[in-house]
Amino acid sequence: MSQNKNRNALLGKKLGMSQVWDENGFFVPVTLVEVSTNVVTAVKNEETDGYKAVQLGYGQVDPRKVTKPMAGHFAKAGVTPRRHLAEVRTENVEDFEPGQELTAEVFPEGVQVDVTGTTKGKGFAGTIKRWGFKSYRRTHGSHKNERRPGSVGACATPSRILKGKRMAGRMGHVTNTVQNLTVVSSDVENGILAIKGAIPGPKGGIVLVRSAVKGA
Repeated sequence: MSQNKNRNALLGKKLGMSQVWDENGFFVPVTLVEVSTNVVTAVKNEETDGYKAVQLGYGQVDPRKVTKPMAGHFAKAGVTPRRHLAEVRTENVEDFEPGQELTAEVFPEGVQVDVTGTTKGKGFAGTIKRWGFKSYRRTHGSHKNERRPGSVGACATPSRILKGKRMAGRMGHVTNTVQNLTVVSSDVENGILAIKGAIPGPKGGIVLVRSAVKGA
């Protein structure tokens, strides 16, 4: 499968899940993403930056709440300050210019997209919940060991716990990407994308919708 290097993208807010029915009458679960109007705040190229990318801005913010360097950055692009920024690598930077507005029509119905978001935070969790470890048998003599992780030491060599060992700790609240999702409908007037399936994050979370990198 070829890599898609000419990628479009939109920043948006996850509204939650809904449902639609296809032309055959089958139930299709979808996630609604409000993309409203994205603006191009910067265009990077190899001559000045060493790589090609487009920076997008989304969400209004009080101009008094941005730093002076960022205020100058937005003024240079000719746009009002935006709350969220994201940079997307793409080869077709010549199709974009600072101040350009992007709407839901970037992703018409039927296209494949990758959606990146921050997963829900679950707080501190043990090894069974966090990693799916099997519990010890609950029987006479187990002495409340059924959910304990067991021995974690590495003996004399290397006499320490190696990095990356699966142990108890904070679960969730990490960046995650779901690939090859289908746009079921694109409401340009209301700025809403209906994407088949689930995407990372809670309701109200900010997500980045990009053209599928593994698309044809």
